[in-house]
Amino acid sequence: MTGFDHVGLTRPASQLVTVFGGSGFLGRHVVRALAKRGYRIRVAVRRPDLAQFLQPLGRVGQIVGVQANLRNPASIVRAAEHADIVVNLVGILQESGSQSFQRLQADGAAEVARAAAAVNAPMVHVSALGADEQSPSAYARSKAIGEARVFEARPDAVVFRPSIVFGPGDSFFNRFAGLARMLPVLPLAGAEARMQPVFAGDVAEAIARAVEGQVQGGRAYELGGPEILSLQQLVEYTLKVTMRSRVVLPLPAPAARLQARVMEIVDTATLGLLPDTLKLTRDQVALLQSDNVVSEAAKAEKRTIEGLGIAPTAIEAVVPGYLWRFRKAGQFATGRGTPDMAATPDLLAPEPMGPGSQHHPGDASGPAVGQLAAGAGPAPGVRWGKRQ
Repeated sequence: MTGFDHVGLTRPASQLVTVFGGSGFLGRHVVRALAKRGYRIRVAVRRPDLAQFLQPLGRVGQIVGVQANLRNPASIVRAAEHADIVVNLVGILQESGSQSFQRLQADGAAEVARAAAAVNAPMVHVSALGADEQSPSAYARSKAIGEARVFEARPDAVVFRPSIVFGPGDSFFNRFAGLARMLPVLPLAGAEARMQPVFAGDVAEAIARAVEGQVQGGRAYELGGPEILSLQQLVEYTLKVTMRSRVVLPLPAPAARLQARVMEIVDTATLGLLPDTLKLTRDQVALLQSDNVVSEAAKAEKRTIEGLGIAPTAIEAVVPGYLWRFRKAGQFATGRGTPDMAATPDLLAPEPMGPGSQHHPGDASGPAVGQLAAGAGPAPGVRWGKRQ
């Protein structure tokens, strides 16, 4: 089996893809990637009116929202009807009322897989790195159970396990940037846990390639970015980008569990009105006791994002572009007083490429072109000469 072979025999414009959870953070990237390829897209969500913002991502009539709830099997069947491919992106980070890990990420995934099997549609399912039925975290257990049930109904399904997913609107970097704006001290549960953040656009590209039939089915792929960093390092990077000086306080596991319990009580007492930025659960603390990185087995078997032919995007290439709003002066913050701005501005330096100048074209990122690539021609900056 090399993938969804029969899907690639027809043009994308004649293919209907049902995307469950397509209005979420990852969903909008997936819908965009599929729309660019020409697929007709049915976005299955609880509130179709809240998915209308997706329509400009495609042509008129290409993207349509329909009502579906993973706790209602009949609505799942209706949403999957006549679909050529089914994609399931539904997931939650914490339980709330009837929205439980078991009902959405285990039972719900099973219902979507059965609906896909009923219409003989291939399926792409998004799980999470660290999914394990023996995990102390209910979140990780439900993800593992969901994977198993998907494979039971659709043995040829493609399952993706991304690490922490980042991008504009994410709930990771934005969360810590928001906390840094409110608190002088950032107590950190699981500070030493290693993570491998992966760009949402790269995950969407992997899913789109699976829909096209370029990814072998019946396997679980682990998606991670190019860097492995601890949670504390990622928080410190967030502080650097937002130009804020805060104390990062790593918490031992018992203290972290106590903090989470207090937050749970406060959230209940306020009838769920506690801002998402401040919410922390004991299940999340349990999840942070383990690393969230791509396994060596996945690397050896090329079940990784690189194995799919995708060059992963580094956080430095994306995160600064949407965290600037957390700086005190927003996009106009200059970083005055930081080491990066300690050098004399080029406007005041006596020589454009001298010791006191910030103008150093040779240090810029990106490949050299033309004569400069071969070492010929004048050195960059020479044509400006010296100031008198």
